[in-house]
Amino acid sequence: MRFLLAYNVLATLAVTFAARPTTVVDLGYARYQGSVNKASGNIEFLGVRYAAPPTGSLRWREPQPPQATPDIQLADSFPNTCWLAGFGTQPESPFLHPSSHARRQIPGAPPPSEDCLFLNVATPASGKGDLPVVVWIHGGGYFTGSAFMFDGDDLIQQAGGNAVVVILQYRLGLFGFLSGQKIHDEGVLNAGLLDQQFALQWVQNHISKFGGDPRKVTIWGESAGAGSVIQHLIANDGNTQPPLFRGAITSSTFLPSQYAFNHRIPEQIFTEVVNQSGCSSASDALDCLRQADVDVLNQVNLNVSDSGFFGTGTLVPVVDGKLITKRPIELIREGKLNAEAYLAVTNSFEGWYPGFVDNRTADTVQIPEYLANLFPELTQEQIDAGSAQYADQGTPFDQARAIMGESIFICPTYYLLRAFKGRGFKGEFAIPPGLHGDDIVYYFPTAIAGVTPPFNNSEFIDNFSQSFMNFVLAQDPNVKWDSSNTMPEWSRWTEEGRAEMVFNKTEGDKPVFHTVETTADLLRRCDFWHSVGSSTGQ
Repeated sequence: MRFLLAYNVLATLAVTFAARPTTVVDLGYARYQGSVNKASGNIEFLGVRYAAPPTGSLRWREPQPPQATPDIQLADSFPNTCWLAGFGTQPESPFLHPSSHARRQIPGAPPPSEDCLFLNVATPASGKGDLPVVVWIHGGGYFTGSAFMFDGDDLIQQAGGNAVVVILQYRLGLFGFLSGQKIHDEGVLNAGLLDQQFALQWVQNHISKFGGDPRKVTIWGESAGAGSVIQHLIANDGNTQPPLFRGAITSSTFLPSQYAFNHRIPEQIFTEVVNQSGCSSASDALDCLRQADVDVLNQVNLNVSDSGFFGTGTLVPVVDGKLITKRPIELIREGKLNAEAYLAVTNSFEGWYPGFVDNRTADTVQIPEYLANLFPELTQEQIDAGSAQYADQGTPFDQARAIMGESIFICPTYYLLRAFKGRGFKGEFAIPPGLHGDDIVYYFPTAIAGVTPPFNNSEFIDNFSQSFMNFVLAQDPNVKWDSSNTMPEWSRWTEEGRAEMVFNKTEGDKPVFHTVETTADLLRRCDFWHSVGSSTGQ
């Protein structure tokens, strides 16, 4: 994830606010005073609380409404980030060889805290009402990321001032995705997803006060944010009532193994968390965890994440039997989806991101062994079949990267496209090197100080990013607000047409936009992953 790389450099928003806030919004439980972006004139509300702090007895509980606050709250600084962790780094799975880590934090960002259920809202200077709304869900493998990395003002500009933008935070790592029978019985599973859902309900209740139309909400995420979009598409068997959004966008759809909450792997992780937290001898392990010092839990969070198989996230969503009733692939196949329209983009070389497949194994990786570690529940017959699927994909190292990219990011996109039955659009981001996350800086070009798009071509940036915001505005990337936009027409993706819009450049650095057909070989490999979904946990 390219934005994950940005976490290793000093990141500060390239945005300056007016010294004197000018707008107050009354949410009933609190009044927030926003700030004017001097460069654009748009108004931004940073750190709007949408839920009570999920601390103490509220750990692993459903998000609760915020307490009323009588004074006006200045919404001019970024909120605390949620507690963060990292990718698995171990050469094999299953997991859990404890190691020592210091507190992990995004450089330049506010400090991490359990009190992190905030969102940012950006609204146009025009003061128009009933505008379409886009809700951005950050990625980060469900273990890292924050609203700090993204500036909603960028999306407003790419919408021509015709949209309201919401960027939300949610519980991560063991705070958001610890599972097991004990959590099911005495707490709540998928707390991080419930945070997101609670924020979407907040949007329905309050976005009109910021000029947005709650009937015109599109949810959009990248990587684990796109994975979160999947979860909300299939939530409540695709029949969430009342509806929380009308459209969905995924950038690099993310669908790792999503086991039942009481599967042996989530149970093993829960046991390890209890042991490392010093709660193994407690009469009530979950009560002990709720009373544990947050620094202890942070250390355990880091340990457990680190000890997963290289390039994977250990603490991820599960099938909880309530919000998510079946494996995602099953619900997608049944066409049970909470949206009217869908836009997807994947990057040409998703699995080539250096954090996904261990470069130290470039000369030694064996595909059967790699498959067994990536998906521990595959049978030997399935491992042999999977190895055969990728035998023609270059070196074993390249095969491993293709497996990572296609099984977890690319193929789930096609499952969704098929389910939308002609109501979806598909794009491919191909600007070299086309790695996972390379597209983010084109959506949010000002979010990271000193970082500009590698292909810094205004026609490309406008055509690419406006395609997404056109979809937000009209549920169709072909309906343009900008008459100077030169994008050719997108075709809808169907089983018969399989049309994809490719975003690339020539060797002479000229933008290229053209339609291709999804290859039969790729869809054949995706069919294989679909067929073994009960073993991969997808």
